[in-house]
Amino acid sequence: MEPDDSVNVLGTDLQVCGMDPVTGFFRDGHCNTCDADQGSHTVCAVMTAEFLAYSKYVGNDLSTPRPEYRFAGLKPGDSWCLCASRFLQAHDEGCAPKVNLQATHKRALEIVPLDVLSGHAA
Repeated sequence: MEPDDSVNVLGTDLQVCGMDPVTGFFRDGHCNTCDADQGSHTVCAVMTAEFLAYSKYVGNDLSTPRPEYRFAGLKPGDSWCLCASRFLQAHDEGCAPKVNLQATHKRALEIVPLDVLSGHAA
């Protein structure tokens, strides 16, 4: 399973999203993706308390530690490769987190328009 080209939404080299905790579909700290990444974990989002509460409410609890998956749980300020569709859903509901455009993979644009991502730029 090879990742797609590491290019961000701005057309430049994809930057690191987060190493503490280590994020990404490939758990390499980058929002790299490939066809096997059904959720398109391509948006580098900076967590907020509001977004974490929203995500838990809609069934994706990112804040509770899950030691069996070596996952400490996210807290506000953590960066995480978020599913593009979840980001768009949060945007539509008015609680989208901030986005690191340099670390957001270009394939996010298949789901989220650039102007929407740019409107939440960190």
